Amino acid sequence: MLILNKFYAWLGILLCVIAGFCPMLKVPIKGNWNLYQSDARLFLITYAIIAISVLFLFIRKIGAFKFMSFVMAIWYVLAVVAVYFTANNYTKYGFANKLIGRVVHFQWGWIVLLVGVLFMLFSVKRGEKITA
Repeated sequence: MLILNKFYAWLGILLCVIAGFCPMLKVPIKGNWNLYQSDARLFLITYAIIAISVLFLFIRKIGAFKFMSFVMAIWYVLAVVAVYFTANNYTKYGFANKLIGRVVHFQWGWIVLLVGVLFMLFSVKRGEKITA
C-alpha cells in the first residue's frame, strides 16, 4: 500500500511551479533567463507534467502520482542536459561555442526545481497494510 505525505507533495509541486519563474541561466548583456526564456517547449512540457501531477493528487491516484514524480525526475535530468548542450553548441562555429559556453552560467533556479522534484519523489512511500 502506498502512503502519501500530502505536505511534501504539495510543497514539491509549489517549488516546481515557482522554479519555472526563477533565474535559470545568466546570459551576458540580456541578463537572467527563466525557463520560458531559455526554451518555451521545455517550459510547457514541464508545466504539463506538473499539471498532470496535480490532477492525480486531486483524484487521489497515489500510484499515478508516484509515476509522474519519476517522470518529472527524468525530465529534470533531460532538461539540464539539454540546456547545457544548447549553451555549448549554440552555433556551428567551434570558437563561438566555447566562448558562449564559458559566459552562459546556470543559476539557482535549477536547485529550486531539483528540491521540488525530490520532495515529489519522497512524498510517496510504501507502507504496510493495517488489518484489524
